[in-house]
Amino acid sequence: MQAGPRDIAQIRLDNALALFDEFVRHTVKDPDAATLRGLERRFAERLQIQPSYWSQIKSRSRQIGERLARQFEQLSRKPPGWMDVAHDAAPAAAQRSAAAPAAAESPLPQDDDERFIVGLVLTYYRRHPQRARTRLLELLGEVLMPTAAATPAPAPGAPAAARAGTSPPVDPHTLWQQSQAGVAPLKRKK
Repeated sequence: MQAGPRDIAQIRLDNALALFDEFVRHTVKDPDAATLRGLERRFAERLQIQPSYWSQIKSRSRQIGERLARQFEQLSRKPPGWMDVAHDAAPAAAQRSAAAPAAAESPLPQDDDERFIVGLVLTYYRRHPQRARTRLLELLGEVLMPTAAATPAPAPGAPAAARAGTSPPVDPHTLWQQSQAGVAPLKRKK
């Protein structure tokens, strides 16, 4: 039984992503987000396509046609027809589901959306560090500041402001340092 056009498109996409994973494993031991961006460009060059075209393939806005599938196979040293056959689909899915809890806890960006957001925040911070700190604290205030329901009752000997349910103003720099204490540092480039 032959796979339909939609099935073959998904199989080719899965195999192209497997080729990229293989390329990453053979190129870098522990890639970070910046390294992955560079590797995606190098992978696209290896397959003789534009990096933007590779991005469109990954985002499913472009499909891998017959000619491009054969090009991927030839340049990746795979046998003819390799792109059209599912390879280790069950073990790969099991590995992804087993890695999912660890990935959710990882401080590193897990996909293009997360890499984009991290890059956006870093760009903003590098251009305007003080303004970025202040604005990010405002945006994340609900998460960083305990709510009234979660705030423990003040001790009887506490200052009047604490007993009244109001808290003294918090210095933004102090709040920034407190928020950093609970965040794992990014890995340094080697």
